[in-house]
Amino acid sequence: MMSTFLHQRPIHNPFSNQYLLSPHSNSTSQRPISIFNPTALLILLSLLVVLWVFLPWAGMPVFIFSTTRSPSVTKWRHYSLAQAASFVAKNGTVIVCAVSQPYLPFLNNWLISISRQKHQDKVLVIAEDYATLYKVNERWPGHAVLVPPAPDAQTAHKFGSQGFFNFTSRRPRHLLHILELGYNVMYNDVDMVWLADPFFYLQGNHDVYFTDDMAAVKPLQHSHDLPPPGKKGRTYICSCLIFLRSTPGAKLVMKKWIEELQEQPWSKAKKANDQPAFNWALNKTVGAVDLYLLPQAAFPTGGLYFKNQTWVQETKGKHVIIHNNYISGFEKKIKRFRDFGLWLVDDHALESPLGRL
Repeated sequence: MMSTFLHQRPIHNPFSNQYLLSPHSNSTSQRPISIFNPTALLILLSLLVVLWVFLPWAGMPVFIFSTTRSPSVTKWRHYSLAQAASFVAKNGTVIVCAVSQPYLPFLNNWLISISRQKHQDKVLVIAEDYATLYKVNERWPGHAVLVPPAPDAQTAHKFGSQGFFNFTSRRPRHLLHILELGYNVMYNDVDMVWLADPFFYLQGNHDVYFTDDMAAVKPLQHSHDLPPPGKKGRTYICSCLIFLRSTPGAKLVMKKWIEELQEQPWSKAKKANDQPAFNWALNKTVGAVDLYLLPQAAFPTGGLYFKNQTWVQETKGKHVIIHNNYISGFEKKIKRFRDFGLWLVDDHALESPLGRL
């Protein structure tokens, strides 16, 4: 099944010559036989049957007919997170996303925007299915890794579903592993677009950098402290964009996030997702960890950027990463990106390291 995702070069057909028998035969009675001649077609069919049946048993690679993956593809099954992080890290930093196959178009859109800021080389795609692992590494070798076990077959999971929870709850483990390998790591959801270089805003040596998920407008010079808790007793920080330095404080937050997810599993009655657990982790480690709230004008939530055009005009030129949240549905997100000129794959796919998917 995965062979459908493998890129194959066009292979010259040895039976495409005009004549099966040479017109220069010594026999004057020999006439050239067209491949459309019934006899020639029978010969061709027989050869195909021989190739199909006998060559695989003889241990010979049959690239045209066999669905067996080549070693260059199957090696990615054994590609570890440590190997992948070492390969992509630049200046001790890795940019990470987690993607399942339905979201490959969003991955490509995100990569185009990162390529425009010259940071694509440090991107690592954590594939949540083997189709994504093979597709990305086929186009961009070494930039995708799958951390076993892979979740169940992925669909475009709806926010709040058990599939969405299973998908996102793996995130803090991946990030903690990268931190323990000694790398700083930036995590992004792929329904984002970079308009400028975000690393300019990662000032100082704080442990954890994050964005507010509230749509209420903040003053331009707002505090960078963790905001006060809301009605549910916790903050509303977005788990969609996080920058972590490889420090004991950042590792502590990731460990606490993992604990909170274990204590608040998904159920039909309580359709949990990863974000409340991340907020509880921040709230319970505040004071022990150096936390930094990124500026709202540079990193607005989708509920602000796409719904308050007065604010957008007032802060024009300050926007850095736009998150297409506060909306559900694969097609709705694409339409909104298109409406705001942020769906780049239609006209700029070749700017992505993956090319046109």
